[in-house]
Amino acid sequence: MPTPQKHESRAARQKAYRRRQADARLAERKAKGLPRAPPISTMPGAARWTALCEQAHALLETLRKEMDCYWDERSELWQESDRGEEMRESIERIDEILV
Repeated sequence: MPTPQKHESRAARQKAYRRRQADARLAERKAKGLPRAPPISTMPGAARWTALCEQAHALLETLRKEMDCYWDERSELWQESDRGEEMRESIERIDEILV
C-alpha cells in the first residue's frame, strides 16, 4: 500500500521544505542569541536602499552614544589631551553625518 501524499503538488512539497529550513535557521540564530536576519537581499531596489539607510543611521546613533559615554567617563585631564581632542572631533564628525 503506497504512502498517502502529504502535499498536493511538488511545488507545495518544495514550499513546505523551504519553510522548515527557514524555521530551522531561525531557531539556530535564536539559540545563539542572534537577532533575526534582515530580509534586505530580497527587497526591490528603492525599499532595500531605504532599509539600508535606516540600518546605517541606527548604527551611527549607537556609535555616537557609546563614544559620548566613553568621553564622559574620562577625566577632564584626558578630555583636554590630544587623544581626548581627537575623540571629540570624531564625535563631531559623526554628528555631522547624522544631521
